Amino acid sequence: MWRGNHIHEALRPNTMSPENPLDAETKHGSRRPLPKKVERILVRAVYVLSILLFTWLILAYVILPLLWRHYEHHPAMENAPKTTLTSQGIVGDPLNIGFFGTQADFVRSMLDAGWSPADPVTWKTSLHIAESVLLNRAYPDAPVSDLFLFGRKQDMAFEKAIGGNARHRNHARFWKSADLGRDGIPLWVGSATFDRSVGLSHRTGQITHHIAPDIDAERDSLIRDLVKAKRVAQLFKVTGVGTTLNGHNGGGDWYYTDGEVELAVLVAENKAGAATGLIPLINPIAVQFKDQLWNAIRPVLETIASDSKEQEMKP
Repeated sequence: MWRGNHIHEALRPNTMSPENPLDAETKHGSRRPLPKKVERILVRAVYVLSILLFTWLILAYVILPLLWRHYEHHPAMENAPKTTLTSQGIVGDPLNIGFFGTQADFVRSMLDAGWSPADPVTWKTSLHIAESVLLNRAYPDAPVSDLFLFGRKQDMAFEKAIGGNARHRNHARFWKSADLGRDGIPLWVGSATFDRSVGLSHRTGQITHHIAPDIDAERDSLIRDLVKAKRVAQLFKVTGVGTTLNGHNGGGDWYYTDGEVELAVLVAENKAGAATGLIPLINPIAVQFKDQLWNAIRPVLETIASDSKEQEMKP
């Protein structure tokens, strides 16, 4: 009898033993609730962070973009398209430049600035540009591929040759618009980019030029050429595609931009000798602040673009 009771006691689970895992966890405090003071601090921290996150989202995606949108110098551009399209309907290069002038004034201004009209795309010119790229031969009037705006391909295209072949070049496409003009003078709105290489489109696999990421540099370069040629009477900016850090065109090429369209009033041919000088129009304070921010981060983007180019060139 004694032996049976002893065995029974030995088999009974000892729930009060400190070796019990559940009791050990409680004893060491692994499931002990946080002190009220610490809990209040954490709740307040989460609350403050939530407010800061919400404020940043509203500021970055609502308030600042509204402040940075401006069309005070040419309201007609507010509802205008901001990008071109490829023949497949893919979003192409953003619009970043435009000129007010007659066709004669526009063509004369581009020629005086050192830019040449691009040849139309034909079998003959296509073979010629292929020969230029493959055999390293000059072709300063090489054709450009078609992009579309207002339901049609570009009305005119100009380029400025770089080096001894058509692999690298400055180029711009333009569309004439009477609706976006002013005082009966049409606007030649366009997209200026720099062709840095020839390769396959990242989207369609077709042979194409790849553009340099900094599309503002090409816009600014063309404006400088026109100002140097004394063909600009007035200069101002309006909002285009908007500030973009990671844009991609119809060929899948990365680009970044301050998102502005620079518009120039060209000197009329019959007044070229009487030009009194360039008149730049001032942007609103909020846009000037945005431009300062952009100029601060632009060198970082240039470094990233340079590193990407070096990686592409490695075997």
